[in-house]
Amino acid sequence: MSLLAIDVGTTGCKVIAFNTAGEILAQAYDEYPLIHPQPGWSELDSNVVWEKVSDGIRQVAAQTKMDPIEAVSVACQGEAVTPISKSGEILANAITTFDFRAAGISDEINQRLSKLEIMQITGMPLSGIHTLPKLIWMQRNQPEIYRGTWKFLGFEDFVYHKLGITPVVDYSLAARTMAFDIVQKRWSSKMLDLANVDGDLFPDVAPSGTAIGEVSPKVAQALGLPNGVVGVTGGHDQPCGALGAGIIHEGDVMDATGTVECIAPAFDEPVINEGMIDGNFACYPHVVDGMYVTLGFVSSGGVVLRWFRDTLAQAEVAQAEKSGQDVYDLLMEQMPDTPSPVMLLPHFTGSGTPHLDLESKGAIVGLTLSTTQGDLVKAILEGISYEIKHNLSLLQDAGVAINEIRAIGGGAKSEKWLQLKADMFGKKVVALDVSEGVCLGAAILAGTAIGKYPSVASAVEELVKSRKTYYPREEARRLYDEKLRLYAQIYPAIREINSQF
Repeated sequence: MSLLAIDVGTTGCKVIAFNTAGEILAQAYDEYPLIHPQPGWSELDSNVVWEKVSDGIRQVAAQTKMDPIEAVSVACQGEAVTPISKSGEILANAITTFDFRAAGISDEINQRLSKLEIMQITGMPLSGIHTLPKLIWMQRNQPEIYRGTWKFLGFEDFVYHKLGITPVVDYSLAARTMAFDIVQKRWSSKMLDLANVDGDLFPDVAPSGTAIGEVSPKVAQALGLPNGVVGVTGGHDQPCGALGAGIIHEGDVMDATGTVECIAPAFDEPVINEGMIDGNFACYPHVVDGMYVTLGFVSSGGVVLRWFRDTLAQAEVAQAEKSGQDVYDLLMEQMPDTPSPVMLLPHFTGSGTPHLDLESKGAIVGLTLSTTQGDLVKAILEGISYEIKHNLSLLQDAGVAINEIRAIGGGAKSEKWLQLKADMFGKKVVALDVSEGVCLGAAILAGTAIGKYPSVASAVEELVKSRKTYYPREEARRLYDEKLRLYAQIYPAIREINSQF
């Protein structure tokens, strides 16, 4: 048998079948375009998204005939919802996270409820990125679409709907709407009344890992699935990735390094205070029942290293192609053992938390004629890590426990970067043998729901294995603490200049 996990991202979707040992049996990936009807707008055509997801399901189902799929669970991006009519028609594109048409509406909301009051209910820092302000915008600017909507579905519950299952959204994804009470675990009448939104426009809610029905026979036949595949609530992609990294205890932190670098600490009780608000840190249900997570991120993570490779490292690219070596290994071999003499602000696509400054730009400070390529490569790794260290420090100051860092993603393959992180963070960093953390987390939820694992904890113990542990070196930690004080001055010093570019 096998477990099907679907990850619906912002620009592409993955469909992966795992066996109960956590091994990948089959997988598919495809991309879809973001649509930008106006500057600052960002949408997805949900018809196209479903076309890519359904194609992926067909591909994977065809490769798992000997290990038939028994359950499916969905992880997905947050905030974006698709308006669906009673007859099942998609009425408009889904408005994605980083669409800023509703920016001014959040200010209106703030006039009626304070940021602290909003976070005490929803766990979300007040922002126009969330679903609720966008629905207010739709009421005013697309009233015919709003009036014709039967349900607003996130991409998790949208996929269940397309599979012929009554749509249900899990707590973690519901929270990303800024309309969900994270303590009472239900849609917030106070937030809905404030926005004049009928709660019936949202689907029912359930904890992650809840069996919610079976794929309809008609849909199963069309997709090549066996009859009786059970749909199981999944979650927001980052908490699913945290589960896939084994983040099931308070103080454990996922560090996922990809295009964006994201950390996700887990904790047992909600942490809601001014420190969390000032850092733009959410507090919302984990996909692990009874726990909560927050997120900190650097908008430009590994993508900055890719920029350097493509722009300034053509000789190493050619050498890697000729020798069969990894180009990043070649670049990192040149790095000095001590902290780089130059510093890089990795805001190539704006900043992440805590500032959420989309106008910020990247910068390299301290260049001289003696600066080497290795100095620049190390400055990139350090700049990304300085940003994460700043987030970790702010979270600790706000009352979030930070104990062990568990690393997944492309950056987790680099021993030099992991040791750098351990030194800078002053924390143990554990590299995991997990290649597809988000989908593995969804598969764990699916398997536990149908009894393949006794519990989520037992599944994590069986499936999530560490590859190597890195410990902070005292002298390097001391040097980075000194350098961090200098790094922290760069963004405020050039913020005004950057805004003029």
